[in-house]
Amino acid sequence: MKMISIENVSKTYGEKDLFDSISFTIAEKERVGLIGVNGTGKSSLLKIVAGIDQPDSGEISCGKDYKIAYSSQQPELNGELTVLEQLFEGDAPILKLLKEYELTLHELNSFPNDSAIQDKLFQLQKQMDAQQAWDASTNAKTILTKLGIEDFYKKIGELSGGQKKRVSLAQTLIQTADLLILDEPTNHLDFDSVKWLEEYLGRYQGAILLVTHDRYFLDRVTNRIFELDGGNLYSYKGNYAAFLEAKAIREENEAATIDKQRNLYRRELEWIRRGAKARTTKQKARIQRFEKLDDTLAGVKTSEKLDLSLNGSRLGKQVFELKDASKSYGGQVLLNHYDLLVKPGDRFGIIGRNGAGKSTLLNILAGNIPLDAGERVIGQTVKIAYYTQENENLDENKRVIEYLKETAQVIETSDGKTISATQMLERFLFPSYTHGTIIRKLSGGEKRRLYLLKILMTEPNVLLLDEPTNDLDTQTLTVLEDYLEEFPGVVITVSHDRYFLDKVAEQLIVLNGEGNIDSFYGNYSDYLDKQSEKAVTKEARKKEEPPVEQVKQKKKKLTYNEQREWAEMDGKIEAAETRLEEVAKEMESIGSNFEKAQQLMAEEASLNEKLEHLIERWSYLSEIVENS
Repeated sequence: MKMISIENVSKTYGEKDLFDSISFTIAEKERVGLIGVNGTGKSSLLKIVAGIDQPDSGEISCGKDYKIAYSSQQPELNGELTVLEQLFEGDAPILKLLKEYELTLHELNSFPNDSAIQDKLFQLQKQMDAQQAWDASTNAKTILTKLGIEDFYKKIGELSGGQKKRVSLAQTLIQTADLLILDEPTNHLDFDSVKWLEEYLGRYQGAILLVTHDRYFLDRVTNRIFELDGGNLYSYKGNYAAFLEAKAIREENEAATIDKQRNLYRRELEWIRRGAKARTTKQKARIQRFEKLDDTLAGVKTSEKLDLSLNGSRLGKQVFELKDASKSYGGQVLLNHYDLLVKPGDRFGIIGRNGAGKSTLLNILAGNIPLDAGERVIGQTVKIAYYTQENENLDENKRVIEYLKETAQVIETSDGKTISATQMLERFLFPSYTHGTIIRKLSGGEKRRLYLLKILMTEPNVLLLDEPTNDLDTQTLTVLEDYLEEFPGVVITVSHDRYFLDKVAEQLIVLNGEGNIDSFYGNYSDYLDKQSEKAVTKEARKKEEPPVEQVKQKKKKLTYNEQREWAEMDGKIEAAETRLEEVAKEMESIGSNFEKAQQLMAEEASLNEKLEHLIERWSYLSEIVENS
């Protein structure tokens, strides 16, 4: 059985200890999900296992023929290559062959009469046959298409950030690796692509190690969970649901142990305060035990319920209204005479394929993009907080606390209490020792979390969220979902995260493309169930359609010409089959004579077509003969 072993691995980033002496193994066909708060070192651990980064100490061992394929959260691709060139970039012989074949094929399309290119293509086709590379080529293009990349010859430099991520993911998936390492693979994927990826990974023969914020995806793909917490790694058998149950039990047990330690601590502290003098061995031992307890409890983290019930600005009766709104971009119709009314308390989720105009609709509501036609009406009391896919106005040279205090030093909660920026940071999973950290030293996920917190602290009454779950960890998402549940204002969010939409959205705006927009009352899972029901009902109706009553016809007989055709049919079929065999033998012996090969290939295609026609006629005539 193939496996990889990580033993006593430690890693420090700057002044921060990410993990200390962690050990684990990943066996064949294991599907491991790695979770933890942003900044705990998930991406760093993936890079170490992939061999891209080195640990400060520890060992990683696997067999010499053990292959690892890694898809980064922020891939570095060559902007001058086409999509297919990038896809087949690698040292494996089959990848080199596929790349050369696709380049030559593309070149022949531009110069179809060039005999040198024709000859080269013919030789490459023979190599493709010998190495059985056709399936790999088809598989690669299928993966790209399923991930929403259809222009295979477009330059990487012309792609969006999301498209580059999907090309990188496809490049990883086509490799026959023993271990697939995927960092946030569902980012920038629509529902259909995520569903396809779930099924693809379910059939994958090797092992998988992945980081994802998509909890439904995590639940359906994994059979083991690793959690990075406080520099330690905890392992749980089962999927995400099993992890939640097991973690709750672990924390209960730890809490009981901590309570016992605290009680002992209080008794020891009382004894010390009574003025015990360290004169005897027994007294010295008690003092040493007290000091040990003091050190232990100083490092204990409390897991109090995170409260983000912030007070919002008052919202009047009018929020948003789009009247007969139209918008096109790059020749594509996004909105076509669309009407939308947003009322106080509404919770909208915006869904649709990539490029359908979801972010554009949010920008129109925010007033960032004008309509081509129609009207946008906004209430006078509306105070918008817009969380975009980019960290806007994030000065990376400032310290964390300084950046947050620019918005507010003190804010009011929904119950009338005040809370400081420092306390807000702690409640949003930034320990006190991180408050003075310069922002550029934070991980990507920590920056997103800080940016989100700043937006929430502006005390808005309308939240516009564009893919808020990307790059945020599952614990932060739980905090955000709890906040949105108590939020008294309006929430309108674009998201591909089914779990998040199920918890947040009460109605959906469905962008179907070409300006076709539907409304749905319910959450995302309700919508998907309805779509499945429609598909099943449609199929059932097809099966239930009454058969067309056949008119009884008189028995048919062969005409004179058909009788002659029937008599010659067996001989014609046999002749066609014999010639096909001869053509196949000639093609094996022609060497590099490309012109002769073209003639034989054309004859072969013609013979196959002729043979198919003969067999169809034979079937038709034989049925008449049998029934006459």
